[in-house]
Amino acid sequence: MHLRIISSLGKNIRHLYSLGLCLLGLTLFAAYGGRGLTTLPASTWGWIAAMSAAALILIVFAFQLPPQGNGLTLDSAAYLAAIFVFGTSFTLLALLCSSVLSLFVERRGAPWRHIINFSVYSIMITASSFLFTALGGRQGPLLGSHLGAYVAAMGVYFLLNLLLVGLYHYIVHREKLFDTLKGMLTDAVLAYLCTLVLSLVLTTLLYYNHMLGLLLFLCLSIFISYSFKRLFSMYRGIEDRANRDQRTGLFNHSYFETALEEEMRKSQQGAGYPLSLAMIDIDNFKRYNDHFGHLKGDGLIVFLADLLRRATEDTGMVLSRYGGEEFTLLMPGYDTAAAGQFMENLRRTLNNSPFEGVEILPQGCLSFSAGIAGYRPDIHSKSELVEHADQALYYAKRQGKNMVHIYGNQSQLERELDFSQDVRDIEQQLSLFMYKDMDTFKHSKRVYRYALDMSERLGLDNLSKRQFSLGALIHDIGKLEIPWGILNKKDKLTPDEWDMVKWHVTWGKEMALTGEKFKELAPFIELHHERYDGKGYPYGFKGEEIPRLCRMLTIIDSFDAMTSERPYQRTKSVAEAISELRSCAGSQFDPQLTELFIRYIEERELFRTAAERIS
Repeated sequence: MHLRIISSLGKNIRHLYSLGLCLLGLTLFAAYGGRGLTTLPASTWGWIAAMSAAALILIVFAFQLPPQGNGLTLDSAAYLAAIFVFGTSFTLLALLCSSVLSLFVERRGAPWRHIINFSVYSIMITASSFLFTALGGRQGPLLGSHLGAYVAAMGVYFLLNLLLVGLYHYIVHREKLFDTLKGMLTDAVLAYLCTLVLSLVLTTLLYYNHMLGLLLFLCLSIFISYSFKRLFSMYRGIEDRANRDQRTGLFNHSYFETALEEEMRKSQQGAGYPLSLAMIDIDNFKRYNDHFGHLKGDGLIVFLADLLRRATEDTGMVLSRYGGEEFTLLMPGYDTAAAGQFMENLRRTLNNSPFEGVEILPQGCLSFSAGIAGYRPDIHSKSELVEHADQALYYAKRQGKNMVHIYGNQSQLERELDFSQDVRDIEQQLSLFMYKDMDTFKHSKRVYRYALDMSERLGLDNLSKRQFSLGALIHDIGKLEIPWGILNKKDKLTPDEWDMVKWHVTWGKEMALTGEKFKELAPFIELHHERYDGKGYPYGFKGEEIPRLCRMLTIIDSFDAMTSERPYQRTKSVAEAISELRSCAGSQFDPQLTELFIRYIEERELFRTAAERIS
C-alpha cells in the first residue's frame, strides 16, 4: 500500500509539472508569437516556412555522440539564429510550424508529448530572446561588439533546457537532482558548444546569403550528422569488441564487473528490487579437455555459451564468460528462489543435450555446477556478492557436482557438520602456535568463544554466525610468519619490528585466499586492526567503511588482549578493560558495538559472581 501511494503521488507530481510547463509555454507563445499571426507580411511567412522546414530536417538527421550515445539535434541552432536575425515572434511561429509538421512526419509518441516539447522550446526561445535584447543585441547581421549578448542568450537557452528536462527526470525517475543535472551537463557540453558555433554561422549565412545560406547550412549539418553517425558506429564496434569474449561472443569479465556495479546501484536505489547473481562452472571440464584436446574443449565452451544465450534471450539477464569454463548470469528482477528455479531448468536442459564424448564424464552427460547469491542491503561491494556466489558454487562442487546451490541454503544438520569440520581444520593450522607462541593459540580460542556468544547477541543468521566465529578463530593466523624472536620478545619492539608485526594481517589474508574453503574469512583476518577513527592498519578504513562484524572483532580482540595473562605485561582487570573500551569508543571502537559487548561482559561477570557465591 505504501509503495502504491508513493507511485500515485509521483504520477500526480509529474502530471502537475507537465501541466505547468504547458501553461507557461503556451502563455508565452500567445503573448510574443501569437500577435505575429496577423501582423507579419506574406514574404516573411515564406521565410517562416523555410526555417520550420530546416528545423524539421535537422530533427530528422539527429545523431548520437560517443561515449554514452546521447542524441543531438541541431534544430536549436536554427531557432537561435532566427532569434538573432528575425526576432522573437518570427522564431516562435517557425517553432509552431515545425512542431505541427513533426507531429505528422514522425508519427511517434502521444500528442501531449509534442505539446510539452513545444512548450519547453517556447520558454527557452522567449527567455533567450529577452536576454539578447536586454544586453543590447540587435536583430540583423552578426556583430562582434555584441558577442556577449549572443553568448548570454545561448547560455540561458541551454540552462533552461538543462533545468526543465532535469527536473522532469528527477520527478519521473526519482533520481538525485544534483547527480541528474551534473550528468546531463557533462554529456551536453560538446553539444552546446557545437550548437553555439553553428547558430552564429547560420546567422551570418542567413543575413548575407539568404536562402542559399540556409541551403548551405543544411548541407553542412547533414554532412556533420553523417560523420558523427559513422564515428558513433565505429566507436560502438570498438566498444563491443572490448566488451565481448572473442571465442563465445558473450560479454567478458570486464563488462560483467561494470554491469554488476550498475545493477547493484539500481537495487540500492530501488528499495526491494531483487537482484541475483549465478556463477556456473562446467563439471569435469579438465578431464574432457585432456582427453579430447583443446579444440574439442573450446567447442564445449562455445556449445554451453550458445545454450545459455538462447535460454536468456528476452529475460533482461546479463550473460558473461567469467573466465576459462566459468560463466556468470546477472539476473535483475529475480530473487534467489526464482533464480534457483531458472538455473535448475537450465541444468536439466544441459543434461539432456547430446554432445560428442560425454561418455567419458562421470555423470555420463554434460553438466554444470552453479552457485547463486542474492543482493541484500548489507552487501556494500560487488566483490562481496561475487564471493557469495563463488562460495555457493564451491559448495555445489563439494556435494558431488551437477547441482545448483543458493548461498546460505544448507540444512541445519549440514551447517553444523560443516562448521565442526571447519573448526577442526582451523585448529589444526593453529596448533603450530603451540610450539611457537602458546599465548596466541590461547588468545585465538578465547576470541572464538567470545564471537560465538556475541553472534547470539547480534542476532546473526546461521551463515553470518559461521563466518564471524571462524573469522575470530583464524584472525591471527598471519602471525605464523613472524619470526619467533619478535613474536616472543618481552622488551619494547623497535619500529622495524613493529612494522613486521603489522604485516601479519596481510600475510594471514593471503594464507586464507590460497584455498577456496576459507576465502570468505579473509576480511576478518585483514581488517581486525582497523580503527573506527581511520587510524588503524592496513588501509586506514574509517567508520562504516569497515564491515560491521570486523568492527565487533576489533573490540573482542582488544578486550581479550587487555585481560589475558602474559608474563611480560600487566593484566588489566575486567573493570579496567571495560573502562578502557569506553574511553576508546568513538575513536578506536564502534561506540554502539562497544556498549553491546560491555553489557554482555557485565552480565557474564554478574552470573559468574553469583555462581561463585552459591558454590
